[in-house]
Amino acid sequence: MESDFLERQIFSLPLIDWGQLLLVWLAFAVGLLILKWLAVGRFASLAKRTDNKVDDMVAAVLQRTRSLFLVIVALYFAVAATTQDSSAADVIRRIALIATLVQAGLWGNGLIHFWSDWYTSRPGDDEQAQVTAVRAVGLVARVILWAVLLVLALDNFGVDITALVAGLGIGGIAVALAVQNVLQDLLAYISIVVDKPFMYGDFLVVGDFAGSVEHIGIKTTRLRSLSGEQLVFSNSDLLSSRVRNYKRMYERRVSFSSGVTYDTPRDTLEKIPSVIRGIIEELPDIRFDRSHLKSFDDYAITFETVYYVMVPDYAVFMDRQQTINLGIHAAFESVGAEFAFPTQTVHVVSPDEGETETTVR
Repeated sequence: MESDFLERQIFSLPLIDWGQLLLVWLAFAVGLLILKWLAVGRFASLAKRTDNKVDDMVAAVLQRTRSLFLVIVALYFAVAATTQDSSAADVIRRIALIATLVQAGLWGNGLIHFWSDWYTSRPGDDEQAQVTAVRAVGLVARVILWAVLLVLALDNFGVDITALVAGLGIGGIAVALAVQNVLQDLLAYISIVVDKPFMYGDFLVVGDFAGSVEHIGIKTTRLRSLSGEQLVFSNSDLLSSRVRNYKRMYERRVSFSSGVTYDTPRDTLEKIPSVIRGIIEELPDIRFDRSHLKSFDDYAITFETVYYVMVPDYAVFMDRQQTINLGIHAAFESVGAEFAFPTQTVHVVSPDEGETETTVR
């Protein structure tokens, strides 16, 4: 009679086989849970000791492994090891498939979350616009991930997804054509925050326009011009233009000219380059390059001087240039050189008095 009870079938499986299944299931479940505990502890301790991001990523993914998923996987292995003939086996396989897809989604979501946290925590990457962009990219990635997993689940359950995929493709093309300009600006915005050609506070020159970046939006980027008005550029137009970013300038090259009159003695002309060099080399944040007698122009002997300001601040450049100009003015006075300015000599011929010369300035 006891034998008859053990041979009693539930879902086409005798009770004795159910007992074996439960024991094997328990063994597999305990083994997988212990394996997870050891792996999480191992990679978590390794992540604390090293600067490598790979072990951090593996630890973050392993921590998202659900115990319920391991229990379901253990049940699937137990069924595969003990019996394949029960009508409950197909149900358990489908449950295991759903659990695997959900767990894959959790792992993928963990990878996306890890990348988002790492990208926004890098030095200099704490701008609100970049955080918003990374979150937007992460949201799109999560939607795509779960959509793919849903399609896989439907396909494995026997649902014909061909028409569904075709309909989504046609609808996606129609939507993309309708919002083409918006999508271009959105992709340009993602490119700006990822590639970082400019950031908040940078001073840009775009064609004939110049200003400081005060807002980077999903569709437009806004600059505040020197005269005070706000300049609005669409992101796609801005990226397709040649942008000069003056805040990224590590040093500023300055070239200026000084002209003296033609009646300046030659020995004085020979002293001028060294005089200018001495004035420039005394200033801080300046690297002197050269100073030469460049050319003989219409009304002046022209000297060209080149130096570098080692800081990008425009106010510093103007302060140094002002000091240089005042120093050159004082030096020219001391050596007896006169600044040239446009002059014109007119020869006037009179029948009675002959030729006379008049200089007009």
